[in-house]
Amino acid sequence: MKKLISILLFFFSGITFAQQGNVGLPGLSVNFGQGTDLVDTIQVLVLFTVLTMAPAILILCTCFTRIIVVLSFMRQAIGTQNLPPNQLLIGFALFLSIFVMKPTGMAIYNQGIQPYVKKQIKTEQALTVIEYHLRGFMSKQVRKADIGLFFDITGEKAPNDINEVPIHYLIPAFIISELKTAFQIGFLLYIPFLILDMVVASVLMAMGMMMLPPVVVSLPFKLLLFVLVDGWQLVTGSILRSFN
Repeated sequence: MKKLISILLFFFSGITFAQQGNVGLPGLSVNFGQGTDLVDTIQVLVLFTVLTMAPAILILCTCFTRIIVVLSFMRQAIGTQNLPPNQLLIGFALFLSIFVMKPTGMAIYNQGIQPYVKKQIKTEQALTVIEYHLRGFMSKQVRKADIGLFFDITGEKAPNDINEVPIHYLIPAFIISELKTAFQIGFLLYIPFLILDMVVASVLMAMGMMMLPPVVVSLPFKLLLFVLVDGWQLVTGSILRSFN
């Protein structure tokens, strides 16, 4: 308590001394709208916000969702737990996404990013170009039923042209379509390995080996089957051919 009182006395005595001696104390002033346009500042803030959302845009508005889900299903179907590791699957899915999205990416770069860097177009025009090409890709993959879901919920009339669908309707509809397609592919991948598990379990039961887990025996046969049919090439080809 005494220490606090002494600090306060020292503080007030310093202020009194500064006032008597005409000593200027440091100050802080904040000015808005002087010398710069506040609208430009807001535009820069919006641009940085969009840049921070770039990973989400990469995942949700491209083919990355379908690819990573299918690869995850493939790993679970084989039963290798964490092999291949997550980092490898994500990297592989990323490069496959770059391969699939190359035409769209080149169009965005040539018509949007490059003119914006050369200051030939404004920020709004560059974002419009990016939205236009991403919309074109998503429109080819999305199902009409998924788009109609959001119009049914809101009670609005669905447009006749998919280009008239608002972007906040198109993106979630595209995600639903991608998840459904990925789960369909994952189901087809599971079938041969499930059959192999059932055969191994039946053989073990017939031999009276009740205490031996069927997964331990079936895993080498799964790996052998996957290697013999060149599974990674088949899976990768199926994923790439699934895009329109």
